[in-house]
Amino acid sequence: MEISKTLQNYKYLKYLLFIFLGSILITLSAKIKIPFYPVPMTMQTFVIIMLGIVFGSKIGTATVFLYLLEGLFGLPVFSNSPERGVGLVYFTGPTMGYLIGFLFAAYSAGKIKLDSNYLEIFIKIIFSVLIIYCLGMLWLGILIGWDKPIFSLGAKPFLLAELLKITLLIVSAKYLLRFRKFI
Repeated sequence: MEISKTLQNYKYLKYLLFIFLGSILITLSAKIKIPFYPVPMTMQTFVIIMLGIVFGSKIGTATVFLYLLEGLFGLPVFSNSPERGVGLVYFTGPTMGYLIGFLFAAYSAGKIKLDSNYLEIFIKIIFSVLIIYCLGMLWLGILIGWDKPIFSLGAKPFLLAELLKITLLIVSAKYLLRFRKFI
């Protein structure tokens, strides 16, 4: 009984370590950016989907949740923080919809299975990225007004880069899924 409990504690400790390291990876990907207005282009979508694929839906979502909590509590983990504010002030800015979309995207990407074919992987990755952009543009429209060119501001400048990221994820997905057995 004691050995079983120790192994269970080790398992939870390992999960916490992966979640913490994943949140650091998301933070680093947020700092790799090309400035755009009102939303910067970063490597976050790539890392969010990758973590969902590697960690699975539960741990991937928990990782993104920790990242968002870190930002809400004032740590400068978001793309334009601390330059443009920290905490709730930054979170409720133009990027909030995208940030919330990260949760759902990680969960969705975490549902990809090793035995999936490339078409299924493609569809699930596209769906995961679409979640981010739909929630992002929805919040952007609410924040800056629907009379503005929401698609041109919140999605169009990023499409080519997203296509490249999605292609890299599709090509590497089966390889990345093999890491899930270590989680």
